[in-house]
Amino acid sequence: MRLLVVEDDPTIAEPLRTGLRREGFEVALVGTGAGALAAEDCDLVLLDLGLPDLDGRVVCRQLRQRSNVPIIVVTARGDEIDRVILLELGADDYVVKPFGFRELVARIRAVLRRTGGNEPPAPTDARLAVGPLQIDPRTRNVTYDGRTVALTPKEHDLLVYLAREPDVVHTREQIIKDVWDENWWGSTKTLDVHIASLRKKTAPEAIETVRGVGFRLVDRAAPP
Repeated sequence: MRLLVVEDDPTIAEPLRTGLRREGFEVALVGTGAGALAAEDCDLVLLDLGLPDLDGRVVCRQLRQRSNVPIIVVTARGDEIDRVILLELGADDYVVKPFGFRELVARIRAVLRRTGGNEPPAPTDARLAVGPLQIDPRTRNVTYDGRTVALTPKEHDLLVYLAREPDVVHTREQIIKDVWDENWWGSTKTLDVHIASLRKKTAPEAIETVRGVGFRLVDRAAPP
């Protein structure tokens, strides 16, 4: 299943490509409207409206005129697009920045199902290996530097969440929404408590705090 990601911001595009590849998709990346129109055939287009050369709406309309490829539009403002405009553009769905990666993948799979695409199976049971960290989601076994790590259910969920996108920074708000609940009304201090516990059980440097943003799991095996 091949996705075309049309996004000119490399700080968004590169982590997005990495994450989608981990979800089992092939990903082609272009940063302009012209690049999107010249790209090879794909199974779904993820199209940012804010492109440097062409209006994203024009790109969407032209893509629709030439094929029935599913299109998910990405917009920076919630009031920038409504359902009527969406239908006029020929898009199948849209997401608003900033969006959660899990939400995006769910929307991609939903659109592919609706349009008859055969999306790859979600790798929820796939073993995760990030540097010295090894996780088997099926058995919930976790090891770090070869030693077994005993985790609470929520610690395990949080570690798996971070490990699915190593070196990607997750905001505090997104972690709370995805790991706890989007309607969570408790203190965000619970996240700090769980992060501190994971550091104690693995290594202090395993999870990095990005000041003012959130956290990321550090892949010590990744090249500098």
